[in-house]
Amino acid sequence: MTGFSRAAGDARGASITWEVKSVNGKSLELRLRLPTGYDRLEPAIRQAIQKRFSRGSFQAQLTIVRPTASQVQPIVNEAFLRDVAELAKRLEKQFGTAPATADGLLSLRGVLDIPEATETEEDKAVADKAALAVLETALDGLEAARRAEGGALATVLNGHLETIAKLTENAERDPSRDPALIRERLGEQIRALMEAAGSGLDEQRLHTEAMLLSTKSDIREEIDRLKTHVAAARSLLSAGGVVGRKLDFLAQEFNREANTLCSKSNAASLTAIGLDLKAVVDQFREQVQNLE
Repeated sequence: MTGFSRAAGDARGASITWEVKSVNGKSLELRLRLPTGYDRLEPAIRQAIQKRFSRGSFQAQLTIVRPTASQVQPIVNEAFLRDVAELAKRLEKQFGTAPATADGLLSLRGVLDIPEATETEEDKAVADKAALAVLETALDGLEAARRAEGGALATVLNGHLETIAKLTENAERDPSRDPALIRERLGEQIRALMEAAGSGLDEQRLHTEAMLLSTKSDIREEIDRLKTHVAAARSLLSAGGVVGRKLDFLAQEFNREANTLCSKSNAASLTAIGLDLKAVVDQFREQVQNLE
């Protein structure tokens, strides 16, 4: 399932922003982009996401901006800078070199030093707590977005189930399954074989074999299982929650029954129903991949 959410907060003047998004995936995959020094939060972040979601490919990005006043102040080695500037002037006078620029002088190693910001354990604890709190807010938004998409997908999937149910009823009522027609068709086939072979075939044996073929071509079990699977899928969609994997299993079962129905078909009309059934089952399975 897809979704996007953004949430912002602050901690001691620092601006905290989370952006989280998800796309379809059979399992749970997570990629994080964290500021330097915040790798310590990764286990807690993963746990927070895994607690809420079970399928999908997730990306989560944390951005922290501190106010200018809290930024560390650069340290300029003024004595060294003065010596370097005087040297640059002498070179310009003696050799005609280009005049030194301020940014060029400051970029020289040893002239400008930017010390690393110091952060106390208390500062870290406050920042970590605030970052995780804002993450929960972002995940609330992502969960709501995915739930809305899930509701729309449920409508689509129920439509596919309605089509599967109608095709199953059509297969059940198909004229080719009428016992009288089956007996008549088998009788004609047996008579044709007897006439072609003369007295070389055992009529009783032919009748026995015909009955066995008739039994093998019966699709009563497939129809009953299709109806059961439709009821189970509707129940799962109605209950809601994490149902993606269960519906994925039912999609495989739908496909199995559709294949068997086609293989047992003894009429073009029944084969056409089986092929239509396979097509809608494929559509159902594709949509199920998008569910949590």
